[in-house]
Amino acid sequence: MLNIRVYGILVTEANQILVSDEYIRGSYITKFPGGGLEFGEGTRDCLKREFLEEMNLRVEVGNHIYTTDYFQVSAFNPSHQIISIYYYVTALEEITVPLRENPFEFDTYQMAKYQETKEIETFRLIDLNHFSDKDVLLPIDKIVAKIILQNHS
Repeated sequence: MLNIRVYGILVTEANQILVSDEYIRGSYITKFPGGGLEFGEGTRDCLKREFLEEMNLRVEVGNHIYTTDYFQVSAFNPSHQIISIYYYVTALEEITVPLRENPFEFDTYQMAKYQETKEIETFRLIDLNHFSDKDVLLPIDKIVAKIILQNHS
């Protein structure tokens, strides 16, 4: 089964990149913000919806960066093949969700929510001068991290 994911790369005017720190089913994962494409949805609309749902943030979807061009099995379901699509995004308003200083800095409300959903996330900005592919966990994100660094050097 194919699982299509769409991710947004947000680089601020201060030259910082947005990442999502997630605790999913007992695993800690730092990745780019985004999520799964729903039936009947285009990739750009998916990304707008994901940012609105996860961060209450309206974004403009810009240039395409990368689409998976090799076989990648899902980290969560070995019967799923992942296809990930990445775009640059621009925030159309100020980010209002709390931005954390440290990875996986969840508050007590989020930890209580984890007991119900088995998934929580928080966001932080990393100075692009200190960012590398080691800052993200997923294999496709690592490829995109290298592309971003090449484009911003």
